[in-house]
Amino acid sequence: MSDDKNLSDDLNDMLGDAKEGAKKAADKAGELADDAKEKAKEFANDAKETASEFTENAKEAFTSNENKKILAGILGIILGGLGIHKFILGYNKEGIIMLVVTLVIGVFTCGIGAGLMSIVGLIEGIIYLTKSDEEFHNTYQAGKKPWF
Repeated sequence: MSDDKNLSDDLNDMLGDAKEGAKKAADKAGELADDAKEKAKEFANDAKETASEFTENAKEAFTSNENKKILAGILGIILGGLGIHKFILGYNKEGIIMLVVTLVIGVFTCGIGAGLMSIVGLIEGIIYLTKSDEEFHNTYQAGKKPWF
């Protein structure tokens, strides 16, 4: 009988230890969860701040004349066939023409139309970047010269 009682006492002790360990683990998990919530809030605030800064910088880039020159030139070189640089400068009709020639006519001519528009975009991008800021502004923004 004493073995049964010792076994029962041992089991009760083990059960008590297990309950105590579970309570400590739950407390620790609660602390970790609180820390995670705090870090998530900090991250969300940082993300909002970064998004706000990006928005401000993007607005500045799209409204500044100098940045339009650089942005249009680089996009003309990289994505010239799609006419993105035309849209940046406000030449929507010309941008749509380049986009249609690249996508639609390019399909029917096995890419020849897309290749030609890419060459046009490359040339225009180089021209944009080699002009002075004043000359670029007078020619493409004030003078509204849509091609080359």
